[in-house]
Amino acid sequence: MHKKLLLLTAVFFVITACAKPPTDEMTNAANTLNRAENDANAVAYAGDTLNRARDALQKMQEEAASKRYDSAKVYAGDVVTYAERAISEGAAAAAQLKDQAANLIGSVQALLSQAEAALNSAQINNVQADFSDLAKALDSAKQTFDNAKNSLTANNFQDAIDKSQSIRSVLGDISSRINDAARAMSKKS
Repeated sequence: MHKKLLLLTAVFFVITACAKPPTDEMTNAANTLNRAENDANAVAYAGDTLNRARDALQKMQEEAASKRYDSAKVYAGDVVTYAERAISEGAAAAAQLKDQAANLIGSVQALLSQAEAALNSAQINNVQADFSDLAKALDSAKQTFDNAKNSLTANNFQDAIDKSQSIRSVLGDISSRINDAARAMSKKS
């Protein structure tokens, strides 16, 4: 019985010593992570998942260096899973931001038209307001709007969103100033 145990132990060590590192899996893992790290959307929007892939790669390398190849192979699979997930999450987040930016730009375009109409109406009705200053603010909002559309076209979605929100604020101020001037004029009448 003792000889059988020694023989089985010797066979186990021979098999373990002859085991080879999972080079194909490890290479695939490194390549998949590299692809994710070079994907702008994954980097921008899926940083946590990308970090998990990096951590799994490091553990894979440590396990391979310690000749724990089965464990290294499992970590290689984790690297691929997390890296592919980062690419997918990045694409989904970019699509969501693109939709948000496009919707915001659409709403701002309508607000620009309304503000311009309100400014023209106030001038026609002789509302006492600083039309020169209001016109400058509206022109600035229009220029920012053009820049926001350019940002959307360039896939710089967050910049398009930020610019659109800024325009909404400016247009809200213009509207408020026109309304205040109209109310002040109606009180005088």
